[in-house]
Amino acid sequence: AGHAQHVPRSAGHVQRGSGHAHHMVRNPGHVRGPRDNKDHVLQKLMSVPHGCDDFSQVFPEGSFTEAQFEFVLRELESRGDLGALERYLNSIPPHILHQFESNEFLVSALAAVKFSNGEYRELYGILEDSHFAKVSRAPLQQMWHDAHYKEAERLRGRPLGAVDKYRVRKKYPLPKSIWDGSQNNHCFKEKARSILREWYIQNPYPAPNVKRDLAEAAGLTPTQVSNWFKNRRQRDRAASAKNKKEMMSIA
Repeated sequence: AGHAQHVPRSAGHVQRGSGHAHHMVRNPGHVRGPRDNKDHVLQKLMSVPHGCDDFSQVFPEGSFTEAQFEFVLRELESRGDLGALERYLNSIPPHILHQFESNEFLVSALAAVKFSNGEYRELYGILEDSHFAKVSRAPLQQMWHDAHYKEAERLRGRPLGAVDKYRVRKKYPLPKSIWDGSQNNHCFKEKARSILREWYIQNPYPAPNVKRDLAEAAGLTPTQVSNWFKNRRQRDRAASAKNKKEMMSIA
């Protein structure tokens, strides 16, 4: 089982919320033990009524192992039911929660619930105060970014564009706990084109300061951005002239 190396400030019972989560943190670890034991635990878990806060029947006092704890967290996350996950966390006695407070499954689950409830300050504290295995970081990184996007959209009263999101990411860089400083170049070219296309739809003649922002967001030089817009305008003009000529010949 993976373990976070620092106890999060926010570890403990979570506040009830009604949001729907878009981030479920997966860990590829596996619980060791007989299949029939896991089926038995799952059967007990499924028997807890919706909205019920009492999960004590799942694991009686004294039989609560860390492997079983992780199994329940993973099972609830796999259902995508953050409400059940939150009720489960709230039902765990404080001394047991403290016993597993450095467990990465628990810290990730707490982060997912905080994101679901819109409790972003608490979420940031959890992510900053813990250290996660590299395999677990990608969804946590996206959670960090999305939380800041949502806060920025709420302040501005409008959705963020690609350049807006870049500025937010630059203002609130990923903490070292979930980022080792390496750059991810996956689908880099397509992402760069997507940023430029999105702005082109808004304004095909961006100002010099906007070109600089676009260049930084797309990982290009200002000259490359200028050339892209110039070529795109030329292609659009040529396509428009061709369509107009074809329409006139039909008429």
